[in-house]
Amino acid sequence: MADVRAWLPWENPDDFLGGMPEGYDVDFYAGGERPASLDQVEFYVPSYMGGGDVLDIVREMPALKVVQLQTAGFEHVQSRLAEGVTLCNARGVHDASTAELAVGLILATYRRLPRAVRDQERAVWPDSYDEVDDSLADRTVMILGYGAIGEALERRLSGFECEVIRVARRERGGVHPISELPELLPRADVVVLLTPATPETTRMVDAKFLASMKDGALLVNVARGVVVDTDALLTELRTRRISAALDVTDPEPLPAGHPLWSAPNVLINPHRGGASTAFAPRVARLVRAQLERYASGVPLINVVAGPPR
Repeated sequence: MADVRAWLPWENPDDFLGGMPEGYDVDFYAGGERPASLDQVEFYVPSYMGGGDVLDIVREMPALKVVQLQTAGFEHVQSRLAEGVTLCNARGVHDASTAELAVGLILATYRRLPRAVRDQERAVWPDSYDEVDDSLADRTVMILGYGAIGEALERRLSGFECEVIRVARRERGGVHPISELPELLPRADVVVLLTPATPETTRMVDAKFLASMKDGALLVNVARGVVVDTDALLTELRTRRISAALDVTDPEPLPAGHPLWSAPNVLINPHRGGASTAFAPRVARLVRAQLERYASGVPLINVVAGPPR
């Protein structure tokens, strides 16, 4: 049996993966010049946060069987795939990084770290601040879209003496169904968005949702930008009634001059949720395991579209 042709985004996959599984012929591709084996590619791992070229190329791979993403989100790739191609996401890879960032955004907002950075840049030591900072202690944090990343976030919140409300699409032990959101939302001091981008969640956080948040509440989006209605959020931020901390925006990238940049009560992070030192070892373990599974005929994990393999 001939070896499987794989395209991987690491110049030395043996080093990155801690040993390349047997049964593969590997070419390096992370955008730019294409290897000559385009019509032979069976297993493809696009580069992390790569541009449109590394995704659009799947349309030109007639032998393609599996696409293994390095992202948890997959909606940006699914529409590009031919029928019969199996798409796997990176569920579990970004749990630590994204959960850490969510905590960081909450603390940065509550302890007003952006103001401290601006004071430092101006070499200003204020005589005093006009009010005490907020604390995460004694607050209620809603995790909306409670899955693997939500579990990781709750573990990190456990030492902060706060209450956690878990909400997901369907009810399960200790997790509220999203149908109860209207009753739960006014209780939350912090709402962390971890939902995928689907037709049901697109602009789920609309004017009605935002109006239901309690005065002084904080919205943290580490999910997808389209989950939030940007115009509705801008309207609410301008009242200064709530605050927001955004790792993702709609549109994205956020163009210069967009009103979100200058809106009050908002902290913007340029989609860095998964970009930490925790990423590489976790994605390496996943990709190596998937390559081993595929070569040996063991069913792949994290299949989100297409036939199981």
